Amino acid sequence: MGGSQRPTIKTVAARAGVGRTTVSRVINGSELVSDKAKAAVLAAIAELNYVPNSVARGLVTSRTNSVALVIPESESRLGSEPYFSAVIRGVSTALAKTRTQLQLVLVRDQAERDQLTESVAERRVDGVLLVSVHEHDPLPGLLEDMGLPTVLAGRRSPAESLSHVHSDNAGGAAAAVRHLLARGRRTITTISGPLDMDVARSRLQGWREALEEAGHEATEHLVVSADFTEEGGEAAMRSLLEQLPTLDAVFVASDVMAAGALAELRRQGRSVPGDVAVVGFDDSIIARHSNPPLTSVRQPIEEIGNTIARILLEEISNPEEPRQHVVLPTELVVRESS
Repeated sequence: MGGSQRPTIKTVAARAGVGRTTVSRVINGSELVSDKAKAAVLAAIAELNYVPNSVARGLVTSRTNSVALVIPESESRLGSEPYFSAVIRGVSTALAKTRTQLQLVLVRDQAERDQLTESVAERRVDGVLLVSVHEHDPLPGLLEDMGLPTVLAGRRSPAESLSHVHSDNAGGAAAAVRHLLARGRRTITTISGPLDMDVARSRLQGWREALEEAGHEATEHLVVSADFTEEGGEAAMRSLLEQLPTLDAVFVASDVMAAGALAELRRQGRSVPGDVAVVGFDDSIIARHSNPPLTSVRQPIEEIGNTIARILLEEISNPEEPRQHVVLPTELVVRESS
């Protein structure tokens, strides 16, 4: 057949000399088709090299009993960031009771994004869990357009249309700042995450609100944004100390970055909490093992994993269900660093 158009049900029906309904029935394994019509349709499918799309196959017959957990980050971040392993544990626990397989997909570049898109287009998975959501990542919109059940850990913005689960990021950050104010700290700086992520913007907003409610100015020179890595936290701390040598506290938007900040403070001979009090976010294993042990905002990461998996299974079973937006509580865990 000439042209590079991908064959459709219509072209298969024309080639086989039958109606589109008949083609649909053959694809879906219906008994309501004569052997002769069935043979003609199968021959046309083979000749045209037709790959049925999900609609043609009918969602019931195309179940794969597997879901993809998509993490658009490098292996090094996956390995160094306890957040991801906790989410994976939570997702696995929720799926263990079902017969659903989990595929872990790292999307690090355009080729891997294309591979994922192809996998979704061919419905090799029943749904997608997306972790580490950046505001302008085309992936969530793409998955939504393709009609594949998709649930996010986090959200692109407060107007997120897909189902999503996240911690009370702003509330947790505000609690951290109130704690520092109660300890008598005056110049409370912050190291934020990448500001193209709602999680980072929300934690920054919580920091700002708590300072303003206490009558302090939350000016831009108190903020340095980094990338949720230890090296990023170190560089941001260095930059804050250069700008504000008299700072006496820092709220850091993740424990991993806080570990970098502590290393830099140590290098510059500042005592913690004597000279500078430090509070992190996550309450990961890093917080308990840092020197000194880190005050941190605990978020229920495994529960986030568990909840996104549960919601996804519900959406796969009932695609008409309304989308769910779940916010889980945080709590401040006070240790020696503040």
